Amino acid sequence: MAHLQGLVIAAHGRHYLIQATINGEVQKLHCVTRGKKSDVSVGDVVEFALTSKNQGVIEAITPRQTLLYRSDQYKSKMLAANLTQLLIVVATEPSFTDDLVSRALVAAESSGIKPHLILNKVDVTESLPKARERVGLYEKLGYPVHEVSAKADPEGTRMTMENLMRGQSTILIGQSGMGKSSLINLLIPDAEIATREISAALDTGKHTTTFTRLYQMDENSNVIDSPGFQEFGLHHLSEGMLERAFPEFLPHLGHCKFYNCHHHAEPGCAILAAVKDGSIAPMRYELFEQLVHESAQTAGY
Repeated sequence: MAHLQGLVIAAHGRHYLIQATINGEVQKLHCVTRGKKSDVSVGDVVEFALTSKNQGVIEAITPRQTLLYRSDQYKSKMLAANLTQLLIVVATEPSFTDDLVSRALVAAESSGIKPHLILNKVDVTESLPKARERVGLYEKLGYPVHEVSAKADPEGTRMTMENLMRGQSTILIGQSGMGKSSLINLLIPDAEIATREISAALDTGKHTTTFTRLYQMDENSNVIDSPGFQEFGLHHLSEGMLERAFPEFLPHLGHCKFYNCHHHAEPGCAILAAVKDGSIAPMRYELFEQLVHESAQTAGY
C-alpha cells in the first residue's frame, strides 16, 4: 500500500494529528505510531498509512532540518521539528526571567534556529525603560528585538509579527503572563476553535493547553505555539556545544592558555579575561557555568 505524506500539527502523548492532502483534499487525520515509539514531533513531515477514513499509522519521519528540545537529567522533551526561527516573548510586566530567555537563546543557537525577542506591552510606559535596558543586553549580542503591544496596537503588532514570520516556520515561547496567547490570537483569529477541535480529535479531554500545536498561516509560513513552561533544561548539550552557543564567547575561543580549558578557574583563560574586562556579561558567564554543571549531572539510581 502506498504511503502518504503529511505534516504533524499537534501531539499529545503518542497520538498525533496530521494534515495531509488526499485526493486533492486537505484532511486532518488522527495517527498513532507503531509500538511504543513516540519520537515524532510537531512540525515533522511523516509518511503514514491509512487504517480507516480518518485514521492512520505513522511509518517513518522524513529527514529533519532542525529539532528543538529541552531536557533534564531524567528525560528530554521535543518541542518542534523543522523550525527556522524562535520568537521569545517577554513583556514590560510582569517581569520576565533572564534565565529562561538565555536558555532559549542557547537552545536556538545549538539547533541552528534563528532567535528573536518580542517585547510585548510597550504601552505600559512606567516599566518600559527597565525592560528595554534588560532586552538591550541581548540586542548587543546581535539578537533582534521587536517592540509590540498586542492590546494597545493590535493592527501594528499583527503587521510586525506577520512580516517577521512570512516564509518561516516559527515557534513562540514565553512564560505565562507575557501575552503569548494574545499574539497567537492576533495572528490566527480562530486559534481557540482550532484548539478545541484538536482536543476533541486527539481525545485529550480538558487539557486543551498542554499540547504543542502548529497553525499554517499560509503555504510557506507556520507558527507553532508551545505550552508555557518555566523550566528550560539543556541537559543534552555538551560543554563544547555550550561554549559555541554563546556568540560573545566565539571571538575568545581558542585563545586560552590551555587547549582543553574549561573556562572555570584555569590560568590564562581568554573567556575569564573577557568577563573581567566587561566584554562578556557576568550574568551570561554564570549561566554558562550553570549549564555546564547541569550537563555534568547524571541521573542517580
